[in-house]
Amino acid sequence: MMEVPLSWLFCTATLLTPLILVYFLAFYLRLRLHRVNLPPGPKPWPIIGNLNLIGSLPHRSIHELSQVYGPIMQLRFGSFPVVVGSSVEIVKQFLKVHDIKFASRPNFSAGKYTTYDYTDVGWSPYGPYWRHIRKICLAELLNTKKVDSYEYIRVEEGRALISSLYTSCGKSITIKDHYSNFTLNNITRMVLGKKFWDENESEDLAKIADEWFFLNGAMNIGDSIPWINFLDLQGFVKRMKAFRNKVDPILERELDEHIARRLHDQHMKNKFVPKDMVDVLLQQADDPNPDLKLSHNKIKSITLDLIVGGVTGATTTIEWAMSELLKHPTIAERATDELDRRGGDPLILCFVDFLNPACAATALSALQAKFTSQDISSNSHCSHVDVNPSGYKFSYIENLGNCIIYYVLKFSV
Repeated sequence: MMEVPLSWLFCTATLLTPLILVYFLAFYLRLRLHRVNLPPGPKPWPIIGNLNLIGSLPHRSIHELSQVYGPIMQLRFGSFPVVVGSSVEIVKQFLKVHDIKFASRPNFSAGKYTTYDYTDVGWSPYGPYWRHIRKICLAELLNTKKVDSYEYIRVEEGRALISSLYTSCGKSITIKDHYSNFTLNNITRMVLGKKFWDENESEDLAKIADEWFFLNGAMNIGDSIPWINFLDLQGFVKRMKAFRNKVDPILERELDEHIARRLHDQHMKNKFVPKDMVDVLLQQADDPNPDLKLSHNKIKSITLDLIVGGVTGATTTIEWAMSELLKHPTIAERATDELDRRGGDPLILCFVDFLNPACAATALSALQAKFTSQDISSNSHCSHVDVNPSGYKFSYIENLGNCIIYYVLKFSV
């Protein structure tokens, strides 16, 4: 074995030491340059940052910290700087004044495994593709004419809900299950063009929606400390992969059915008329631009957004409203009087005439009562350029990642 001369090692160390010192000095100065006028916040620990201050309910922990450090503060989650806004004025800076600069999302594991590699509306990075699918959702899927065309579905399912509740009179029931079935049937008929009559399939889809909601809201430590992500210390990545393997065959089957029906219409030389939202997405997939073309995975990702977002959001809102009506009999009495005063079919009044100021004010009273005592948290955003909201400087640092923004509000009325 050839021995390395000691003098050679000494010369190498002599040459490399200044280079290493210069590198770390430049790195330190760069950080100092980007840390000019940052918001207040607790001092971070090495490696973990401020993760030691975050409990099992992150939005509650962040809210408690905001009571100490003010409406805007900076934390550090592992390797990433995090800015938290906890007042209407500060959140307005992020979501309205500088909304384009904070329109992107961080590359968390949830976006990779549950939305087909960041291809849905919520997790895709800001750019041409995100603008394209947002335009499709607003102009083609959720425009006023399209939503109004599904009115008969909402009325039919509303009557089915009332009927099922009526037949359960005198029995102990879990009313959330009825609301979940109501919203699930509404959404699947609008998105997929059919209702899941099989109880097992319906339950599976409801569980998928709950699991998606949980996984996309879970705080995965590996996202904050990337070099330990492969360890999957909390088991979230394993659950995300299992979720993907469970939901993909269902979405693939639905997509194949829609494509087969479309090909059948073309074979019979019939004009293809979109019947649901998946049909509309398949039409949009014909875009000749390769960068904006909707692949099967992208269509499945957007379809999953439509199903899960509709089911979880609507079910939670209805459950909250009914819970508060039970706790506030005077508001429930006002709502009943309003429906009796207007007369006619209560379902049609609720679905068609909800924009009437009096009817809307009565309904919103129940939700406002809930918001007086509950913390509301949102998904995170991140900057993709340098930005200076509220007099603070948030910088996009290529090698360190983006400045991640969380916003937590406590509503009061």
